[in-house]
Amino acid sequence: MGRVTTPSEEDSNNGLPVQQPGTPNQRTRVPVSQFAPPNYQQANVNLSVGRPWSTGLFDCQADQANAVLTTIVPCVTFGQIAEVMDEGEMTCPLGTFMYLLMMPALCSHWVMGSKYREKMRRKFNLVEAPYSDCASHVLCPCCSLCQEYRELKIRNLDPSLGTNSKRQIQIYIYGPGILFDISVQVW
Repeated sequence: MGRVTTPSEEDSNNGLPVQQPGTPNQRTRVPVSQFAPPNYQQANVNLSVGRPWSTGLFDCQADQANAVLTTIVPCVTFGQIAEVMDEGEMTCPLGTFMYLLMMPALCSHWVMGSKYREKMRRKFNLVEAPYSDCASHVLCPCCSLCQEYRELKIRNLDPSLGTNSKRQIQIYIYGPGILFDISVQVW
C-alpha cells in the first residue's frame, strides 16, 4: 500500500503507472485520496494559459496622460474601454455613467471592471496575471483600467477614439480600362 505499481498486460490503463491511495503524485506532490478510483490520474493543471499582457499592471507611467485621467475620473477610462470592447454597443458616456453609479454603491464598480477585464482577456487570449480579474479591480482598480487601456492602444484600438479606432484602408487599382475600389477594415 502506498506505492506506484506498473500495471499488468491485461490492465486497461495503457501502460501508465497506477496511483495507489495515500501516495503523493510524482508531478504535483499532492496525495491521492483513498476514495479515488484505482485508475485515477491527477490532472496537472496550468492556470497561466495565454499570452502575457503587453505591459505590466503597475506600468502606469507608460501613458502618463491616461494615468492622471484614470486617477481623477476612472469612470471615463472605463467608458472608453467598454465602448471599444463592446464594439460600439455601449457608448462611452453610458459606460461612464454606469461605472459612476456603481462607485458609491458599496464600491461595487469592481464588478463591471472585472467583467470587462475578463472579456478582454478572452478576446485577446491573455493570461490572468499577476492577480485574478476580480482581485485586480478590487485591490488596484486604477492600475487595472490603465493596463487595459494601454493593451487596447497597443493593439491599435485606441480607446480615446472610441469605435472610430478601427482603421479603414481604401485601395484603388487602375489600369487601361480597369478600375477597382477595395475598402478593407483593419483592427
